Amino acid sequence: MITRHDLQALQSMTSVPALSILLPTHRHFPDNKKDPIRVKNLVDEATTRLSQEFADRDIAPLLARLETLVADINYNHTLDGLVLFVSHDFAKKFYVPFYVPERVIIDQTFATRDLLYGMHRTLRYWVFLLSQNATRLLAGTGEALEEVFDENFPMQMTGPAATAPIPYEADTAYVDDRHRRFFQQVDRAFATYSQPSSEHLPLVIGGVKRQISFFQEVSEYKGDIAGTLTGSFDRATIAELTSDIWAIAQTMRQQRHDDALKQLDIAMGQQKVVSAIEEVWRLANDGRGKLLLVEKNYHVPAIVTDNGGLKVVETPGGTDVMDDAVDEIIEAVLLKGGEVELMDDGELAQHQKIALILRY
Repeated sequence: MITRHDLQALQSMTSVPALSILLPTHRHFPDNKKDPIRVKNLVDEATTRLSQEFADRDIAPLLARLETLVADINYNHTLDGLVLFVSHDFAKKFYVPFYVPERVIIDQTFATRDLLYGMHRTLRYWVFLLSQNATRLLAGTGEALEEVFDENFPMQMTGPAATAPIPYEADTAYVDDRHRRFFQQVDRAFATYSQPSSEHLPLVIGGVKRQISFFQEVSEYKGDIAGTLTGSFDRATIAELTSDIWAIAQTMRQQRHDDALKQLDIAMGQQKVVSAIEEVWRLANDGRGKLLLVEKNYHVPAIVTDNGGLKVVETPGGTDVMDDAVDEIIEAVLLKGGEVELMDDGELAQHQKIALILRY
């Protein structure tokens, strides 16, 4: 699944021009037969716009990278969305398990806002199915679950109380300690997946009560545990697990949404909220943004003034105009260590569709 690490890498890149092409795709035949045509149409649109705004010799390397990237698309393995990012010295595509709107964006930075929205709106989380026989790790993206099969997982306990007999003089305390040590090993291996993304995603823990208790005792990630599922899941299939785990995930998503609105109410009482987009721009870039709430379809073309401020314009286009200042604000908040929550249209009507909660 796409990680915050990927997102931060994209947000750190600045290039003129930076081309972003996004479109919804289809997982199955025959609907996915239409996807190559839609990609071609968007590539043609991007090429036309680039040719209008830049000299042919300046965009030739970018167009060559774009052609190579498009030729590498595997339309038999697309998911719900496809995103292409291309500049003079960079080209990368992402198949994403969530819908993205059809857009061609030419700017100084890549348009990551729809990826961010999908990553937030389509809840991402981890699932541990604890067992001494084979502890399993699953990556959750919305209702979809994908099991991790690599050098770490599934992980089987070895030695006494597992693959070897228990010593004759051993008691239940010995066996319990063996299980705690095994789940410490599981916990250390999990760092490989949680740390590179620079974020702690929620955890759902499944297993018998005793194993869940042992894991909670030893885990460095117990603060991320958002739900538990009791039972033995050694042989459970993804299809059998999906319904129960998705019910827990929906509760997590709603809680995150409600917490953001609660923080907004508290910050309003403390006069630590700004909603005018020009002021949001300034304070976000100053690093004062703690939490940004923004409606999912709020887009604003704008230019940066000589003194670093923001001036909203009527339409996008031209090298000086940002296609979407809101996308740049989101990136600024994240790069400065803040958080972002995307809301449904209309939820922030009293805040001009955007609200930045300030650190101070």
